[in-house]
Amino acid sequence: MDAASTENHKKPRPAKGERRIQILQTLAHMLENPAGDKITTAALARALDVSEAALYRHFASKAQMFEGLIEFIESSLFGLLNQISQSDAPALEQLKKMLHVQLAFAHKNPGMVRVLIGDALTNEHDRLQTRVTQLIERLTATMKQTLRNAALESPAWQPAADVGVYSELLNAWLIGRWHGYVRSGFSRSPLDGFDDAWQIFGLRYEG
Repeated sequence: MDAASTENHKKPRPAKGERRIQILQTLAHMLENPAGDKITTAALARALDVSEAALYRHFASKAQMFEGLIEFIESSLFGLLNQISQSDAPALEQLKKMLHVQLAFAHKNPGMVRVLIGDALTNEHDRLQTRVTQLIERLTATMKQTLRNAALESPAWQPAADVGVYSELLNAWLIGRWHGYVRSGFSRSPLDGFDDAWQIFGLRYEG
């Protein structure tokens, strides 16, 4: 074997951080299977062309891999929501944009929607469901605060009920859109009919 073939045979290993990202990206991609098959570490290792032992050098368990996905979802969504909340747009316009980006994130990341609705976490560690529940509660709280801001911002919009009722309604609709996207095999975009739905909600300044 000559020097050139030896060099080709010994492929450089990704750095530790790069391999972790590869594992999470591959896991997310595998979750995009509309059939919703359970992901095993053996299947994940095959997709990455590594051994299962190699996976465990980067993550202590499959649950920790899912936690990595949840952390990515959390940082991505709240990064977007924080940008919106810090803008100069009226609060109700901010709220509309917040709903839109959560649906757009789902459309762009179908595998991660299965994590958000808990579908991918069936028979996984209970703490994962708890983490997702906490994430959903934080999203609802962000919308609730934005509704409070809208009521303080202008007498042109005053809630007909406690703002918590509005935020829970919006959150239930949002989760329903996520579920519908998964049930359709990712064929029906969660963004379909968004503007019409916003009109039905009636969240606009009068006058």
